[in-house]
Amino acid sequence: MFEKIDKKIDYKEIIIDGQKLTKNSIIAKIKGDENTILSAERIALNFLQRMSGVATLTRSYVDKAKNISITDTRKTIPGWRNLDKYAVRCGGGYNHRRNLGDGVLIKDNHISAAISQGISLNEIISRAKTNSPHTIKVEIEIDSFDMLEEVLKTDVDIIMLDNMSDEQIIQSIKKIDKSKIIEVSGNIDEKRLEKLNDISGIDIVSIGKLTHSAKALDISLDF
Repeated sequence: MFEKIDKKIDYKEIIIDGQKLTKNSIIAKIKGDENTILSAERIALNFLQRMSGVATLTRSYVDKAKNISITDTRKTIPGWRNLDKYAVRCGGGYNHRRNLGDGVLIKDNHISAAISQGISLNEIISRAKTNSPHTIKVEIEIDSFDMLEEVLKTDVDIIMLDNMSDEQIIQSIKKIDKSKIIEVSGNIDEKRLEKLNDISGIDIVSIGKLTHSAKALDISLDF
């Protein structure tokens, strides 16, 4: 941001992206015209504080996860998706999807709309598999055992257990019996994640709050 205003600015990075810091850490040193520095200060801090907050929150989940991949969702600030996703990676997390073309996720609204047109769940998944490149995985979101039984008869790649209780997740994992990749989602906080660690068979936990509820890190620029 500083260089966009003044190419002569001297910016020296002290802490690189993804590196841990402590209170009173010096992140960077900037030398140049005072007017340039003051003009870019707030914009630069807005980016840095927001993204550092996302990375920090992601790291807190990653550190608590055991044999589970922590991923984000598409619940990002409009116009900030690439930045939010990058910040998640800096925190040690993984990106779920950047856009609808990165993977097929069949959600409850898709299922309801299709069924209202007389299309069965099996046909929904079959069409998704047929119309997608072979490198694209097809995932479906389920929230009931009845739907799970039907989904297990299909060749879907990933099953998302959405807003299920721990007991429901355990029962679902037993039914799936390692035949599909299992993702868990829905109001996952750090306390809940610690409980999910004790449930064997979960491959992925996706957490929307990594990007929609991250608290900005307290960073300032001082002369």
